[in-house]
Amino acid sequence: MHEIQEKLLKQISQKNIGALTLREMGGLVGEKLPQKIKHHLLQLQKKGFIVIDKHNGVIKRVDDKEKSSNPLISVPILGAANCGPQTIFAEQNVEGYLKISKRILSKKGNIFALRAEGNSMNKADIDGAAIEDGDYVIIDSEYKNPKNNDYVVSVIDGMANIKKYLWDNDNSRILLISESTQDYTPIFIHQNDDFLINGRVIQVIKNPKN
Repeated sequence: MHEIQEKLLKQISQKNIGALTLREMGGLVGEKLPQKIKHHLLQLQKKGFIVIDKHNGVIKRVDDKEKSSNPLISVPILGAANCGPQTIFAEQNVEGYLKISKRILSKKGNIFALRAEGNSMNKADIDGAAIEDGDYVIIDSEYKNPKNNDYVVSVIDGMANIKKYLWDNDNSRILLISESTQDYTPIFIHQNDDFLINGRVIQVIKNPKN
């Protein structure tokens, strides 16, 4: 665990720091940059060590007994990713949580959820499940080096999308491919573009249809 995360956990164990600003939290652990504090709080949340209640200004540590006895895992929802044209901004703010049984999840740690918007991946196959508009996808945030045919969440110029990854070795470029009932052209990415992989799609939580 990162040193800053250890210091934050120690502070959270002693008192509620949820009402403090990120800069004030940084002062407690010797970190001047608020964005670094935000990042490490998010990492602690993803790992299941803390729960952040922004509405009530509470940051609470989850003890080992509580984690082991609770049959549900709270998976943070980090906004939406587009399954069509690039129109959804990749916000890193938690907008809520999915409460999911441990028996359902294929991976328990270092995961987050995104809400899929659009239909360009409605013929994808994630363990037999397609990605349809309104579904939630579970992302393995530790997976940063994709292989061909992986389904990934990528961020291009600040815009998030879900696509199948392919490396075109002959032309030294990345292809992000849609799998849809409609015809979508691939996205062609140069390896030096402003582009990053936020993780691999490992599971689809289907949204019930009305």
